[in-house]
Amino acid sequence: MLLSIVVPIYNEVEVLPSLLAAIGGAMAGTPHRYELILVDDGSVDGTTGTLKQAAAADPRIKVLFFSRNFGHQAAITAGLDFASGDAAVVIDADLQDPPELFPEMVALLEQGYDVVSAQRLTRSGDGIVKRYSASLFYWIIRKTVDKRIQPEVGDFRMFSRRALVALRQLREQHRFMRGMVAWLGLKEAILPYHRKPRVAGTTKYPMWKMVRFAWTAISSFSALPLRLSVFFGLFVAGCGFCYAGYSVFAALVLKETVPGWTSLVVLNIIFSGATLIAVGLVGEYVSRIYEEAKGRPLYVISDSANVRVAEPHIAKAVILPPDEPDAEYEQATRKTNRF
Repeated sequence: MLLSIVVPIYNEVEVLPSLLAAIGGAMAGTPHRYELILVDDGSVDGTTGTLKQAAAADPRIKVLFFSRNFGHQAAITAGLDFASGDAAVVIDADLQDPPELFPEMVALLEQGYDVVSAQRLTRSGDGIVKRYSASLFYWIIRKTVDKRIQPEVGDFRMFSRRALVALRQLREQHRFMRGMVAWLGLKEAILPYHRKPRVAGTTKYPMWKMVRFAWTAISSFSALPLRLSVFFGLFVAGCGFCYAGYSVFAALVLKETVPGWTSLVVLNIIFSGATLIAVGLVGEYVSRIYEEAKGRPLYVISDSANVRVAEPHIAKAVILPPDEPDAEYEQATRKTNRF
């Protein structure tokens, strides 16, 4: 059995030696062959050079270099697109998810599961704000997107070959891999584990990125925000009708028409705010439709190591050919060198 290990990497030069050693050690005691697919997501801290050296030293290490930073989910997609194994596993580079679980995950695949998802029991190294925000995130996602999304399950997953083939068919621009896996509805096993602190370096997902990621997950897989804006608009409109009734009563019965300027200003602000929120939500969804309609690639691979560039056609991906010397220039140079 050949296992494809996909690792998205962005500015992880401090972690790479530990990562390669940990994965090599985890696979050393297994009878399975493996390929390590490292996806450099536009790193700028020396990661690129380290990856090239590692690939030159070990042909099992395959590296894809993005032309720029396309994001964590795009890097996972590229790694899975180039995975040639009988199974593929996605793991982050920070070693918070232990590679030692690979044999157990393979054993579960062999029992007939298509997806093996590692579920965090503890989150060592994460602050209280991140732990509670993560719990809130999974609660909202399960309520608004898909209840099949497992709580405390990230992108640390192993896929069978047929799950990999199915996942490759989903090519939307705004990607939320956890939701896509749940949407497929394949047979899934849950493997609990204790998450470790980072080995080195700093997190690449600060709070603002987590919030943006959560919004992408919700807006890409659910129209709930639009529906909520409708209900909110109906509620505000109801309040407006009630106030209109009160205004008529005040004018005809109480004869108090001058007082109420403050109330009118407040209601105007509420109605204006509700309108802007609704228009903003519609605009957000329209912008996503616009980006999907353009059909741009999910990523651009500018270079690679130990990877065949003549791969079968991959939808919505740009794979640039390696730099080759110009034939006419070489011929002219050879003629010049004769004299």
